[in-house]
Amino acid sequence: MKRFLLGLFLLPLFTSGQEKAKPFIIEGKLKKVNYHADWVYLQYRAHDDWQTDSVRVKEGKYRFTGTLEEPVLARLRVKYLPNANGEKITPNNKRDLTSIFIEPGKIRISSIDSFSNVSVKGSASHAAYVKMNNSIKPLALKREKLIENWYAANDKKDTDAKKKIEDEIDGVDEEIRIAKGNIFKKNPSSPIAVQILRDFAGWEINADEVQPLFDLLPESFKKYPSAIALKEEVEIAAKTGIGKMALDFTQNDTLDVPVSLSSFRGKYVLIDFWASWCGPCRAENPNVVKTFDKYKDRNFHIIGVSLDRPGQKEKWLKAIHDDHLAWTQVSDLKFWDNEVAKQYGIRAIPQNLLLNPEGVIIAKNLKGEELDEKLGEAIEGKKGF
Repeated sequence: MKRFLLGLFLLPLFTSGQEKAKPFIIEGKLKKVNYHADWVYLQYRAHDDWQTDSVRVKEGKYRFTGTLEEPVLARLRVKYLPNANGEKITPNNKRDLTSIFIEPGKIRISSIDSFSNVSVKGSASHAAYVKMNNSIKPLALKREKLIENWYAANDKKDTDAKKKIEDEIDGVDEEIRIAKGNIFKKNPSSPIAVQILRDFAGWEINADEVQPLFDLLPESFKKYPSAIALKEEVEIAAKTGIGKMALDFTQNDTLDVPVSLSSFRGKYVLIDFWASWCGPCRAENPNVVKTFDKYKDRNFHIIGVSLDRPGQKEKWLKAIHDDHLAWTQVSDLKFWDNEVAKQYGIRAIPQNLLLNPEGVIIAKNLKGEELDEKLGEAIEGKKGF
């Protein structure tokens, strides 16, 4: 899947846990920055939600306080006063945005020449974060260049070039993932070990791969909210991996009639997680329609599970009609709290699972031609399905 551009819609990380929150202080200072800073904004994930704060810059200094249950990656962004001509300063992420690993205690940040060029003291987790990024920098730069090439090919409407670059980006992404796994194995007690492991695990977790690494975490780290969440996700992944019996579920269809997965036992079934608001899902729908039309009379069916929002049934129905989705559709209209999605540990869409007639999961997240090919192999018995 082409994650870098399709922008898979991701479920925010839930981080409620057992750790007691401890105070932190961020003291920032700007030196020789070309523009006059007015406000600094802080954003990070904790307590089941995005935490945001803002402070005014006075004499080149700013200060944040709060509490944390564990080290977290935060974003700091600056807003400048208008220039001497009264013109607003156009935001530039490379100049005006920086990512800092923050933790309980006092953290000192110095921005030199530009807001994003920072020196950080008092955060062991940030030091580990910088060290990790430096170790994978060649891969990150390679990925950045490939993305630039993709946009150039897109401007030229060169579909073949785009496809080739997307495959190359997928390859680099896998290299980065493996590199982070190796970093974790060398130091599972790193202050950012849980974050590194989450990056390695990704949104499509291989429980057999991740569980042994999770077990290496120090016991104190396992109490972090993000570690507790990861543990739950790994447990779900262990139940929903390839070769496992698909978990049965019942949810209402578009006419509010309950539909159970088990009612389709004896058929090849694709469970397709999507939503009307999900651009990548809608872009993939024509491929799913093509495959459905090809195999619908060959013991194959699809159950679409929609993560549409509460009170937006009409948008769900309109998307079904507009995209010509002529298969079973179910939803409880609970957005990311969709009960089936939670049951299957779905944290990003589009996602899908292909089941054989016995209800066993035989493939996951098949897109484009992959779905057609795998289904053909399964139905025609060409390979060991």
